[in-house]
Amino acid sequence: MSKRNWALFAATLVSVIYGVSFTIAKDVMPTYVKPYGFILLRVLGAAVLFWLVSFWGPKERIQAVDFPRIIAAALFGVALNMLTFFKGLSYTSPISSAVIMVTTPIIVLILSSILMKERMELRKIIGILLGLLGTGFLILYGKSIGNATNAPLGNLLVFINAVSYGFYLIIVKKLMDKYNAFTFVKWIYTFGLLMVIPFGWNEYQEIQWETIPSLVLWEIVFVVVFTTFMTYLLNLVSMRELKPTTVAVFIYLQPLFATVFAMSLGKDELTVVKLLSAVLIFIGVYLVLQKKKSKAQ
Repeated sequence: MSKRNWALFAATLVSVIYGVSFTIAKDVMPTYVKPYGFILLRVLGAAVLFWLVSFWGPKERIQAVDFPRIIAAALFGVALNMLTFFKGLSYTSPISSAVIMVTTPIIVLILSSILMKERMELRKIIGILLGLLGTGFLILYGKSIGNATNAPLGNLLVFINAVSYGFYLIIVKKLMDKYNAFTFVKWIYTFGLLMVIPFGWNEYQEIQWETIPSLVLWEIVFVVVFTTFMTYLLNLVSMRELKPTTVAVFIYLQPLFATVFAMSLGKDELTVVKLLSAVLIFIGVYLVLQKKKSKAQ
């Protein structure tokens, strides 16, 4: 398998894991573990795994000038990203969360235009407006079933998470071009851990481990090992060969996997509002990234 095909496979696998995780994480919180406590547990477990694995990785020294970028990646890729996503998911439904995440490619393009001075065509601007319209429609009117106690607020928080992840994809790309992933990802999670401790410590202490069913414990392990540790490694592998906008495209698959998994377990349902929002977002993203297909990338 070529490096590019492996990168495409890794990006696809990330979408599968994330799509399944929307429902799995919803099983865990807030009944057994509150959102911020779950984040602290997730970041702590992943940080330990990354440090353990790094001992078998290449021996590189990070230059002092790159630590501000690593701290920024920790803020947008770990702390703000997870805090808004998990809190949002505790308020809304798995399908709504997954659909909103599809706006990330649009956000990446906007940030690339602002930060990298890339020129945007009229077609792309129309696509951005359609995508944001779909997201706004879902945030305001996307009703959810189950434990969706505050769908509008939850949808808004997930959207903020998508913006944060867009920043992360752009920030971490330059680190990927300079270092091996194992060299800096442990530092991203170390700084990320310091950032989430103030938010999650109290909820982490409230966890009653003896009352958590064994199935839920395995779901917690899945989120720590696969949704956090494995997906971040796979994302970094894919970003070594692909552009940030290309990696972001694979988020399109998340609503598909999330919908199929959630509906198969009876955890959510597909409504007209969610379907219409998804259609607007997909059309918008298609218009934004259509030209990418004609390039070598």
